[in-house]
Amino acid sequence: MYLPEVTAVPPRDQDDRPDLAAVVTRLSRALIAREQPILAAHGVSMWGYVVLTALDETPLRTQAALARTIGADKTRIIGVLDDLQERGLIRRQPDPADRRVHLLRLTPAGRRLRTSTQRAIRQEEDRLLDRLPAADRQAFLRVLRTLDPRS
Repeated sequence: MYLPEVTAVPPRDQDDRPDLAAVVTRLSRALIAREQPILAAHGVSMWGYVVLTALDETPLRTQAALARTIGADKTRIIGVLDDLQERGLIRRQPDPADRRVHLLRLTPAGRRLRTSTQRAIRQEEDRLLDRLPAADRQAFLRVLRTLDPRS
């Protein structure tokens, strides 16, 4: 009796999963799309919100340090900083040690805007995260914090 040779079927492994960058990029784009109406409702651009958040985390920064932290060219954020300053959301003042350098500080109005915008964004994120069981949700958030390059 002839038995055909049986070749082992390799187990499904990581080779069958999508690339992380592809999945994370799709998720990131979906999150940004969900945030855009929230940002518009709060009257702040994505870069404006990024600046307000960075200044809330570290209250006093130079423009160059802020640009490095948020991954923006320092010349490209000048318009964002001008807008935030004109609206009374940040203060820009010359550094007493080097008057060529401007120090940035969040104003109370800027902190309130950042807080209310973040609260609305978190509510929208929670709607998305509600699709996960509680344990998976906590694990997912823990993994994101672990893999965050700033960590």
